[in-house]
Amino acid sequence: MEGGAEVGVQNYRDLRVWQAGMDLVEAIYRLSQAFPTDERFGLTSQIRRAAVSVPSNIAEGHAREHTAEYVYHLSIAQGSLAEVQTQSEIARRLGYLSAEQAEVIEQQTVTLSKQLYALRNALQKKG
Repeated sequence: MEGGAEVGVQNYRDLRVWQAGMDLVEAIYRLSQAFPTDERFGLTSQIRRAAVSVPSNIAEGHAREHTAEYVYHLSIAQGSLAEVQTQSEIARRLGYLSAEQAEVIEQQTVTLSKQLYALRNALQKKG
């Protein structure tokens, strides 16, 4: 099933959506290393925290006892993903990311967003 509601899921690490979230975190950390040092406590910190929030909330939601709590945490992950999209666009406009780098992040976030929506929809239908 799309988004990570696969057969044989033992824990959150088995979810494709969580794995994609972790890939996004890695990409954001690598790209933001080149941001100006005066952005260390600004945009660099913000985009990293938003990226980390995505797989963290997927994992936390998966560990919750009730489906409604899981859906709630997936919604938070979706919001954090929108933050990453906005912050990467800001970084591109300020010249901290090239158009190509920003496009890679955009593609990752769009794919991840679709996976999150699919998982949320599957959970809502189930529970």
